Amino acid sequence: MRPFVENFPFFSIFLAILAAIVTATIRSGRAAYWVTVGVCAVGAALNACVLEYTYLGDLSFTYTMGRFLAPYGNAINCGPLQAMLTTSFSLVMAASLAGGRRDLFQDVLPEKQRLYFVMVDMLQASLLALTYTNDVFTGYVFIEISTIAACALVMAKDNGPNLIATIRYLFMSLVGSGLFLIGLTVLNSITGYLLMPSLAEAVEGLRLSGSYPIPLTVAVGLIVAGLGVKSAMFPFHLWLPDAHGGATSASSAILSGLVLKGYIVLLLVMILRVFSMELMVELGVTDVILAFGLLGMIFGSLAAMRENHIKRMLAYSSVAQVGYIFMGMGLGSVEGLIASCFHILVHACCKPLLFLCAGRLSAVSGHHKSLKNLRGSAYRDVVAGLGFTVGALSMIGIPLFGGFVSKLYFANAAVPTGMTAMILLTIALSTVLNALYYVPALLAIWVKPPAEDEAAILADVHPGETARDRSFMAAAIVLTLGIFVLGIFYHPITDLIEAGVWLI
Repeated sequence: MRPFVENFPFFSIFLAILAAIVTATIRSGRAAYWVTVGVCAVGAALNACVLEYTYLGDLSFTYTMGRFLAPYGNAINCGPLQAMLTTSFSLVMAASLAGGRRDLFQDVLPEKQRLYFVMVDMLQASLLALTYTNDVFTGYVFIEISTIAACALVMAKDNGPNLIATIRYLFMSLVGSGLFLIGLTVLNSITGYLLMPSLAEAVEGLRLSGSYPIPLTVAVGLIVAGLGVKSAMFPFHLWLPDAHGGATSASSAILSGLVLKGYIVLLLVMILRVFSMELMVELGVTDVILAFGLLGMIFGSLAAMRENHIKRMLAYSSVAQVGYIFMGMGLGSVEGLIASCFHILVHACCKPLLFLCAGRLSAVSGHHKSLKNLRGSAYRDVVAGLGFTVGALSMIGIPLFGGFVSKLYFANAAVPTGMTAMILLTIALSTVLNALYYVPALLAIWVKPPAEDEAAILADVHPGETARDRSFMAAAIVLTLGIFVLGIFYHPITDLIEAGVWLI
């Protein structure tokens, strides 16, 4: 009989789907909020148990659902890497909801609040399923569920610009989903399978025999392109600033910190479990991913430098950070994948913290979003100011912060490649560009404006906005600690990632 803990990945997905059904029947938005946060906490605990079981046992396992066995059934595959990612995603989801709680209940109409949490629950289920799935078509199904839920989170703040941003987001997401589905169809037509182990065996046979080289190249290219569009890979990122910049703080934190990662993790799993890194290198796909990653690192930062709207600046910063992740995947080595996985964790902590703190700094500044009107806002909410500072310094790559370790691992992974100088130069240039827009933002929030400007800003602030927000403070502390843990105690984490990559 299999250990009971092997049921936990399925239980965590099922509980999230069940929570979506339950919250749809609850009239109170606040009750629905607690159900959703509770499910995220339970999911984190279940997946943490799975992490301990798989890592200490140095194993991965497959959980088959239904009575159909391979190669026709549906299954979950779990190892240390998947368990670590799902645990982190669940914790960050709970922290994002807690940190953006006040803005959420102000921005979302009371009659729509329970529906908002239905979408959050479905998004949670999608993130877990995309990470754990052992079946590529199930991955496609949850890609679509994630798309619908993410669009709902964008337009929850019901105004004209957000509706336009949602339509643009939906259009680009459907393009990405369509490319992925076409690629999946081509792959299935030349292999006959959908389960990842059977697909991997068939794809390896095609690679060794040289059969169907063009269809195989097309299938891999379409799948990578589809997931690239959905995860804001440069140059398919133009939908992201409006969608993430205009949403309520909790939505921005979830969308940037988690939703983009779900698609990237699915691509990473397919590279390791279906295509193999050798095939990706032979087809030249890694070269394309590397080129787009490097370009994203530069052009995402250049776009962020031109922004004066703090949340749009953070959204463009996400394009640059996603570029780092794709650069690591494009290096064509296990070291590059380990660096990318570590940066997924770093970005999952940093970007929600930055968006949540930006939301609070805006709230205590009359809900202004421009850096000019946020001058001195860190003194009006010191926790938000400190949290934004920690997140910004991590994104720049200052030692002792998680972002520094990411860049160090990317640099080490680049050394064995034939383009070491170019990659290291790009990392250095991107770091400088990161500093050129984060440092002015830090100066803006910490430098007090003239007395008359300060009085004008405070005149627009509702007295309730300056009250202490305990939920936000708790979330900011948790995410800040996560950044320092990743920046200081990173060796055990990278060892875990490496073990998970080999066992995936």
